[in-house]
Amino acid sequence: MKGAQFRQPLFEFSGACAGCGETPYIKLVTQLYGERMMVANATGCSSIYGGTFPTSPYCQRPDGRGPTWGNSLFEDNAEYGFGMRLAADSNRVLLEAKVKRLLELGTTPELTEALNASLALWKDTSEEAIAAQNQVAKVIDDAVEGASGEALELVKKIRELKDYFVDKSIWIIGGDGWAYDIGFGGVDHVIASGRNVNILVLDTEVYSNTGGQASKATPIGSVAKFAEAGKPLGKKNMGLMCMSYGYVYVASISLGANRNHAQKALMEAEAYDGPSIVFCYAPCINHGIDMRYSQVQMKKAVESGYWPLYRYNPASEEGKRFSFDAREPKSDYIEFIKSERRYTSLYNTNPENAEDLFKKSAEDAKRRWNIFKNIGELM
Repeated sequence: MKGAQFRQPLFEFSGACAGCGETPYIKLVTQLYGERMMVANATGCSSIYGGTFPTSPYCQRPDGRGPTWGNSLFEDNAEYGFGMRLAADSNRVLLEAKVKRLLELGTTPELTEALNASLALWKDTSEEAIAAQNQVAKVIDDAVEGASGEALELVKKIRELKDYFVDKSIWIIGGDGWAYDIGFGGVDHVIASGRNVNILVLDTEVYSNTGGQASKATPIGSVAKFAEAGKPLGKKNMGLMCMSYGYVYVASISLGANRNHAQKALMEAEAYDGPSIVFCYAPCINHGIDMRYSQVQMKKAVESGYWPLYRYNPASEEGKRFSFDAREPKSDYIEFIKSERRYTSLYNTNPENAEDLFKKSAEDAKRRWNIFKNIGELM
């Protein structure tokens, strides 16, 4: 979307840590789709800075449109967002049926014109479709006053559902502790449903909000609570697991490394008529870095081969569905991880095995990198 960064963010002035790697992704999504977003937010950092009573960083446009936001638990947030999708779909099916029946019976010329305009834009989500929806809201009260019998009940129901002429953009947001661990069963269930939801995984590779515990997203050698001697096993390859369904849009992005790629992936995910999941690399204060340079760290993560960039789009033609979007690493992997205290503290907690774990981490990262680099022919 050309000029996206000139659009008003509908997420601003959050209480997140200075330099937080998560919030720029949410801000970008609200710039793209905030006027019709419905957000199911898992408990974690993003729910704390996203909705700590009595304030919220989510806001409205001058016309009153903005994200609808709700928070649920680790274990059921994906299902919570799935319910939003089912509800929106049900309301739109009912609305379309009521509109068509009212047009058969007849109503005021103004409402007839407005309803026909909205039906013509039924699958459109542009500002033109929103304007057509607003026009229905503008003239429907007059139609209620002049209606009777079945037509009156139809007009009342259309007035009740008037905000569903334009489809909702459903976003299920949470961290890696939710998506990879506690809420994984729900995430898997929702993407397997085939329904049109967008899942945004803010991957800090650790349980950030609860103090830095290891998750299944924590890489080999990283020090975290419950992994003080360095995590001995590799990170779950959740992107590959999701791609195995064949009908799920999957992307891995790093905003500081390639902003155009990140925006393109988010727009493709939202445009895909089915489940999508986007993994976002998010530097965290628990990583032990200078948070003034979190965007730079995102770039270094990709340049060192630590974090891959890719997109898998089932809507593309056969043979072109997977795109590996990162260039060959140009900096040293071990040098990168040694720039973060979550790795270098291994010299204090497990000095005799530190170098061996760093080596295993580099080998695992290279193996994962090559899997994504070469998987295109299979997908």
